[in-house]
Amino acid sequence: MSAVLATSGPAAALAYLNEGVPHRFTAVYRFAGPLLHNVFLHDKAGRMRPDFLAVVPFSRSFCQFVVKDRAFRTDNSVADPRLFGHALRGIVISYHSVPVLDHVSGELWGTLSHFDMRHLHLPDEEFELLQGTASLLPRHLADI
Repeated sequence: MSAVLATSGPAAALAYLNEGVPHRFTAVYRFAGPLLHNVFLHDKAGRMRPDFLAVVPFSRSFCQFVVKDRAFRTDNSVADPRLFGHALRGIVISYHSVPVLDHVSGELWGTLSHFDMRHLHLPDEEFELLQGTASLLPRHLADI
């Protein structure tokens, strides 16, 4: 992953991560007050980013659980009791995400996630790769 980031950048790293999972989307979101801004999105279907994924209110996102718990995984938001009453429950079905920390301050910068509108499992090895990538990513996001 280090080599992919160094030679091809974050977009290529997301594509690489996405190849190993069944999830349609792999994304990086940046915190900006009450909003999350999508800065990179890989869509396995090869489509343009849907407008509803460009900017997301933090309070309506699953990213709030990443902030609270320092990682968040759900294969099926419909069946996950932690998500009862949440606005995205049943819309984003599978969501696996880790924090991205600022490379200078160590403060929370955003999230790195795999997600889909279908019930999908993410193997532990792929979640560990997501975590490892999140630790490498910050120095490649410095100008964003």
